[in-house]
Order: sequence, then C-alpha cells, then structure tokens
Amino acid sequence: MKFMKKLVWVMSLLICAVMATPSLASAAEEAESLGSHLSLVYCIPFAGMLLCIALCPLVVGEWWEKWKPAVVIFWSVAFLLPFAIFIGFGTAWEQLLEAIIGDYLTFIVLLFGLFCVAGNISLEGSLVGKPKVNVVMLLIGTLLSSWIGTTGASMVMIRPLIRANAWRRRKVQVIVFFIFLVSNIGGCLTPVGDPPLLMGFNNGVDFFWSLNLLPVMLTNVVLLLFLLFILDNRAYKKDLAEGLHPDQSEKKQPLHLNGAHNIIFLVMIVGAVILSGVLPKSVPLFAKSIHFYGEVGLSYAAVLEIVLILLAAWLSFKTTKKKVREANHFTWDAISEVAVLFVGIFITMIPALLVLKAKGASLGITQPWQFFWLTGFLSSFLDNTPTYLVFFTTAVHSSLAGADMIQVVGGALPKIFLMAISCGAVFMGANTYIGNAPNFMVRSIAEENGIKMPSFFGYMVWSISCLIPVFLIDMLIFFIF
Repeated sequence: MKFMKKLVWVMSLLICAVMATPSLASAAEEAESLGSHLSLVYCIPFAGMLLCIALCPLVVGEWWEKWKPAVVIFWSVAFLLPFAIFIGFGTAWEQLLEAIIGDYLTFIVLLFGLFCVAGNISLEGSLVGKPKVNVVMLLIGTLLSSWIGTTGASMVMIRPLIRANAWRRRKVQVIVFFIFLVSNIGGCLTPVGDPPLLMGFNNGVDFFWSLNLLPVMLTNVVLLLFLLFILDNRAYKKDLAEGLHPDQSEKKQPLHLNGAHNIIFLVMIVGAVILSGVLPKSVPLFAKSIHFYGEVGLSYAAVLEIVLILLAAWLSFKTTKKKVREANHFTWDAISEVAVLFVGIFITMIPALLVLKAKGASLGITQPWQFFWLTGFLSSFLDNTPTYLVFFTTAVHSSLAGADMIQVVGGALPKIFLMAISCGAVFMGANTYIGNAPNFMVRSIAEENGIKMPSFFGYMVWSISCLIPVFLIDMLIFFIF
C-alpha cells in the first residue's frame, strides 16, 4: 500500500508540474515527422530495459528486487536526456507527457482497478488440480476474458487455479497456458477484452464486429487446451507416482464465491471503459480535453473513466471483508512490479513507436498474413495498442481493397486485414512476459505462491514451441487461403 501511495504522490507531482509549465510553442509539427529521420540509436535504452527484465532476475536476483526502480529511472534518463539535447527539450517534454498522461495513466489505473476488485473475489470450494479440472478452469477464464477484460479474468481465475494445484509439484505448464489463453487469446471477442480492440471501436469498428474472430479463437483454444491436457496429464501421473496427493482429510465443500457483490464493481469498471469510447462520439463535452502542453491532453471522457475505476476499487475495499483478501493471499507485489516496470517500458519505447508510426505505411504490406505476423511480432515487445493503430491506419489509408470492406473513421479497410491485425495484436501479446500486462501480474502472483516460473527467455521457449505452431495454423487456415 505504501508503494501505491508513493506512486499516486509522484503522479500528482508530475501533473502539477505540467500544469504549472508555461505554454510554449507546440512541438507537434516536429513530432509528426520526427520518426521518419529518428536514429535507431535512441532505441538502445528500450533494448537495455528489456535485457534487464530478462537477465537481472537470473543473474542478480536480490539486487534486482531492491534496485528495480533505479534501473527504470536509469534507462528512462538514458533515453530522455540525449533525446532532449539533440532533438529538443520541448519535443522531449511533449513526448514524455504523452507517454505518461496519454498512455500510462489510463493503463495503470485500469489495471489497478481490476486488480483491486478481482482480489476481493474468492472462489472457494473443493477444487482438485487434475488435468480435466485445469482444462475446464482455463476454458472458463478464456470465455470470461472478452467480457471483463484479460486482466479482470486473469485476476479472478489465477488464485483459484493456484489453490487447486497447490498439492502438485509439476504445475508450471498450467500457469503458462493460463497466460496464453486467459491473459491474451480469450480477450479477442469484444473491445472490452483487450485495449487494441477498444482502439478499433473508438475508430468506428462496430462493438460486436470482433465476434468475427470467434472461429480463429476457437481454433486456438481447442489446439492449446488439447496440448495442455497432454502435457498436464503426463506431469500429473509423475506427481502421483511420487506419492503426491491432494488433501482428502477435509470435507468436500461446494463451489461458491466470497465477495460476489464485487461483480457489480467489475461491471462498473467495464462500463467506464465502454463509456470512454462512446461518450466523445455522442456528447461533445466529453470530446474536449484538459490541456497540458503542446498536443498533450486528457479528455473529459478519460477523466470520467479514471474516476469511475478508482471509485469502484475504493468501494470494493470498503464493502469486502478482509478475510476474503486473506483467502486470496492478496498482496500489492504484482501490481507494484507492473507499475514500476511498465512506466520504464512506456518511456523507453517512445522512439520505437515514433519510427513505427512514421514508417509503418512504407513497409509494403499487402497480404493478410503479413499484417498478422508483423502486428503480432511488434505487439510481443511493444505496446500492442499503438501497434494495432499503426497497421489499422496503414490499411485504411492504403489503396488496398477487398470484396468485404469495413467502414471506419477515415475510410474503409478489407475485413480480412482487420481480422489479421486484430488477431496479431491480441494473440501474440502472449509471446513474451511484456507483451501484455496481465502476463507479468500472473507470473508475480504465481511466484508469490511458491511456483517457480520460467525466466523471460525460458517463457519464450514455451511460447515459441507451443504458440508459434498454432499461429502458423491460423495463418494457413484464415490468412492465406
């Protein structure tokens, strides 16, 4: 809790500093063309940030836990200082504010709200982590993801899954596939599921259009759950052979939800996200923004979203007994880690996104499978929302045409291209721990509960061996023929 108070204090100080900054000439015009001639040298701090996330826990684990914030500050300054000196302080300040206020603020508030509310919901009962039970729990979580978001579904389902498998020694595969399915692939059916689809909705894509992705999602879910069952069944038999068994001494309890009233607050958060996209289109007032500097602003719709989410989190804590959180082994460690690391990621990836926005249209992408893989690859390491928007805009503004066109803000794009971009952005966030914030949160919660999770590169071995073959099947079935 102390960490969150410090975070709120720092954010408040930053916003006050921004509002106190005298209005200078806008650097917007320079920023628009900045990416076209920006040196890739400015991307080195982003690469350094990723390498520290990947290697430091393995090489200097205790040091990393203590000095993680200092590493984030170091790489952020390593990018911002040269960028300000050689590109301009006004441009650097504007890009920093856009990353923090325009992107990070709403991102972390949404994660914080879902983390708090989901932590106050405890699924209790006699669940035994057998392969069939694990498959069913992952299927339920996957189906929930599109309706309460990948973060919401992950936070609701991960703790019951961990408790069900507490007696087992070999259970890493269950958590890894949970990240694949619940934290990523399951969020593809509505704009609530994953932020890239919300961006599409804000740009004119129909709310229920994402249901077109259902055949692709079902293909992935069937293949991955079948693979999980094979791997988990083998591990389960080894556990039994070593004499490991679930505790049968206690009387079996029926499944029930403690803190079930918090579903109201989950719906409140989902409603706030939807309103942030709907209100600017229907109520002119909410399209206006609080101006900070240059082209940086925070829309009234975004302010309303933040207020409603924080209110939901506060009400959740006020109305839920502490024993529910204790049953969930609730701590602030997971959200703290995400808050610290992702502020560094958001800042240091500024030059990579600038280059992508400037040169995305010149990449010569003309085939659905190209949109799928390129959007997916970049979404594995960059924020998948701006990556989605870059290729979405590329498809709209190009001369590409198809038999089935989708009308959106600014023009139209072929349905198959929109499917490829959406699937790439949502599905391939599962390729790395940093591809989607819930990945990190699930990993942190698992490790809090004594599960030794794979390292950054170890996790990528799982994703390359299990996910990439499935994505190749997606390409062959849906994006080539």
